[in-house]
Amino acid sequence: MQLLTKELVASWLPVRPVDGHKGTFGRVLIVGGCVGYSGAPVLSSRAAVRGGTGLVFLGVPKSVWPVAAVKSEEAMPFPLPEDEAGRLTEAAAELILQKLRGCDAGLIGPGLGQSEKLDELVLAVLEGANCPMVADADGLNALSRHMDRLSHITCPLILTPHDGEFQRLSGRWPDRNREETALRFAEEHHCILVLKGHRTLIAAPDGRLFQNTTGNHGMAKGGSGDVLAGLTVSLLAQGMEPAEAAAAAVWCHGRAGDYAAQSKGFRGMTPGDLVEMLPRVWKEDLHC
Repeated sequence: MQLLTKELVASWLPVRPVDGHKGTFGRVLIVGGCVGYSGAPVLSSRAAVRGGTGLVFLGVPKSVWPVAAVKSEEAMPFPLPEDEAGRLTEAAAELILQKLRGCDAGLIGPGLGQSEKLDELVLAVLEGANCPMVADADGLNALSRHMDRLSHITCPLILTPHDGEFQRLSGRWPDRNREETALRFAEEHHCILVLKGHRTLIAAPDGRLFQNTTGNHGMAKGGSGDVLAGLTVSLLAQGMEPAEAAAAAVWCHGRAGDYAAQSKGFRGMTPGDLVEMLPRVWKEDLHC
């Protein structure tokens, strides 16, 4: 197991060419949201922008689109087909896959909601994707009910569960030996596993294991995971190798949380503060 440090993370980050343009720095598609959960995908999109991505697209249900559009200045929301409950339908799958063909990485799950049809939507997108993908939140819940389909997914895949989501995915609560549990899951399912919690673990199917050293209890609020997912897909889109992108995102996310705690205090800090502290991480810690 390797501890994450700022020196290690800095060594992984791609160089940003001085003559780069929007396309140089990657295109991201984030899919999520439903009526009542419009904030999650917006937080992810803001983190992706702050992560350095050139273009961030945000696909949400039609009735959520006006809300996401008002909240978004840099990301580009667009409406997708929805059902009577304000959740995406299977008809959105082909539209999402078409958009992904022009992107460098994708994220599905923040605020998505749950239903049998949403399960099929998530599986169709992950099985049809031609770029690296991140599955978070309700994307993980959909996978947990169809673990036999995980072997059908051929794109590089990062899963970002907390302990409860991991139990639904694996059928077991992470025990005392979290390191072995995380590695075994990553190896068995050929994915990158980000097992969130105190000292988050990042496990790769080739046996690499990283442990985070940043972050604090003030980050234990709804929305923090959405920020991490957006930052992860941002680094993926910029060309980072999946395990390193996941590990770097975790370290930077925690470091932003430490700066937020210094500024706002543990009780008063919010997930939005994490997004706003990311520039300080890039500038002061990683010099980029």
